[in-house]
Amino acid sequence: MADNPAEEQSNDDSVNARSENTAHDIDPPKDVPPIESNQESENMEVHYHPKLEHKRKHWKEYLLEGFMIFVAVTLGFIAENIREGITNRQHARELVSQLVHDLKNDTSQLNGIYEKESDILQANSALSDLLNKPLTEVNTDRLQRLIAASHNIWMFYPSTGAIAAIKNEIHLRQFSNSNMIGLIADYEKHIDLIRTVQGITLQYQRTYIDPFLLRHFTPANLNALFNNMPAVSKDTRNLSEEDLIQMGSDMALISLNTKELLGDNRRLFADASKLLEYAEKQFNLPMNEGK
Repeated sequence: MADNPAEEQSNDDSVNARSENTAHDIDPPKDVPPIESNQESENMEVHYHPKLEHKRKHWKEYLLEGFMIFVAVTLGFIAENIREGITNRQHARELVSQLVHDLKNDTSQLNGIYEKESDILQANSALSDLLNKPLTEVNTDRLQRLIAASHNIWMFYPSTGAIAAIKNEIHLRQFSNSNMIGLIADYEKHIDLIRTVQGITLQYQRTYIDPFLLRHFTPANLNALFNNMPAVSKDTRNLSEEDLIQMGSDMALISLNTKELLGDNRRLFADASKLLEYAEKQFNLPMNEGK
């Protein structure tokens, strides 16, 4: 602290003088219009909002509105179910109609194959009888014709388009609530079985009949017989009693397999007929719709 009072007063006067000079040196901002508070107040718009009073609804009105919403939603749901049901029924009917068409083709094909395989079985039986005779009593021309007849097979090619489509649409109520899938499963099981036996038939032909033909038939007779022409001659090559005995044993297996083919054919025909009858009855199809 200063000891001289006069010196302290002089310092205070100096500070005050600097503050006043600084205040005078600051220029006021230019080009700023003065605020006219009265004019702004006059130009302001005042909006008055009426006070709205909402009358509360009676509880019955709320109940009625809720009921109407419920009815609208329910009717929409019912309408959608009806539309979907009609669409599903129509789609299922189209698939079943195609299934009926396919099954009629299959049963017709199976009947034709059964007749041809029955002819093959008769040729097998006649050939077996001929092979049991001594070589000197064998009519080689008939031998060649019977072997050519036995060297045959009629393959079954089922129509599976509709069945595959129905299995893909198993979720449809028209199928899931019926015996359709079980009947289709039985039918497909016997299709697999007959294909297995057909494969064995081809194997037997390659294993037993083909070697006999190549060893004992002349080229001219082979060419003629497998082009549905009579044998050129009765000549055979290197045919012995032992060859006849061996071929007779082979024909026993071949005949057994042909009988299995015929049995599987009838089982498959029965499955197809049962499925066909069920489909027409279950879906009320006219007799000629699947044609």
